[in-house]
Amino acid sequence: MSGDSTFQLNSKKINRLGFGAMRITGPGIWDYPADRGEALNVLRRARELGIDFIDTADSYGPSVSEELISEALHPYGDVKIATKAGLLRTGPDVWVPCGIPDYLRQECELSLRRLGQESLDLFQLHRIDPNVPADEQFGLLKDLLDEGKVQALGLSEVSVEEIKAAQKVFPVVTVQNLYNLTNRQSEDVLNYCEAQGIGFIPWFPVASGALARPGGRLDAISHEKGVSVAQLSLAWLLRRSPVMIPFPGTSKVSHLEENAASRDVVLDDATFRTLSELTS
Repeated sequence: MSGDSTFQLNSKKINRLGFGAMRITGPGIWDYPADRGEALNVLRRARELGIDFIDTADSYGPSVSEELISEALHPYGDVKIATKAGLLRTGPDVWVPCGIPDYLRQECELSLRRLGQESLDLFQLHRIDPNVPADEQFGLLKDLLDEGKVQALGLSEVSVEEIKAAQKVFPVVTVQNLYNLTNRQSEDVLNYCEAQGIGFIPWFPVASGALARPGGRLDAISHEKGVSVAQLSLAWLLRRSPVMIPFPGTSKVSHLEENAASRDVVLDDATFRTLSELTS
């Protein structure tokens, strides 16, 4: 990986390749996984591999992901846990924004309890609820920060204008938007985050679509380099920006180890330019 492999999150430098803990739940991101032991092994192996930043949410399960993280890793030591609130779950693959301040406060309190923390390392608004004034949602987050219930605040799936609006209320430390090698719809948000020193967490970080399928251009380049498409995707992200913090997720130790190996993939300038010029 080219450049600095770390990002300054408040008072701690974290490694820029994290772990996304959505997939350690059951199908539809609902209920417990079929193989609970493997899920716990994935989390423990992540720490062994030097991954010290884990992203989760109260809605993953719901609550299951946070519970498994606590079971596997508490006390956390140098591992920082980022969680999110702002979505209601009523069934598998169903996600309903809910930014009512009392609900967000309740979810913060429940995350504290499940994770066994006195203060959350990073608390992120999973979605801005269009049915609740944004200032009310932002104000509640600022209250939690002022009360010491959270150490830092972030946003998810937002525009540059929404980040600017939130910054008037509290320091935005991270932004989590859909972004990968073959889907760069948040390029303007990434550029703004880089200019502001805000950590950018790309969800769905591994490239997909025609370019990534067997026989596609990404597949061909990965074979040339002797790496997987996932490793190529993550290596490109890590080089793309110093504020990029990819969080690939998996429920298998073997996939986790493959993803972690992307930190050792060095892209030469020509390959990086070739990948950057690809369009889906």
